[in-house]
Amino acid sequence: VQLQASGGGLVQAEGSLRLSCVASGSIFSIAVMGWYRQAPGKQRELVATITSGGMTNYADSVKGRFTISRDNAKNTVYLQVNSLKPEDTAVYYCAASLTFRTYWGQGTQVTVSS
Repeated sequence: VQLQASGGGLVQAEGSLRLSCVASGSIFSIAVMGWYRQAPGKQRELVATITSGGMTNYADSVKGRFTISRDNAKNTVYLQVNSLKPEDTAVYYCAASLTFRTYWGQGTQVTVSS
């Protein structure tokens, strides 16, 4: 399984981006897909997850600003990020979780300037 994330960039505060993650392999339709982020000097943290059935979960810090979605036909998970803040600056990683294993993508950098 390989995960390829894209869509990051440099954006001003209150701006928006749409992150995408394409998964290869046959597990996408059954996996819980998630976005995580890691800021410099900090631990990786959960941003949002979405189950195969479409149930979502968000970190409190992004509720109301970020939206996770998935397209099982395209093996792709998205993260729409709106109203960005400088503290959202981080490398964003996508992950595919099965019962006994989690696969990670390579990350995409999001930088928010004030």
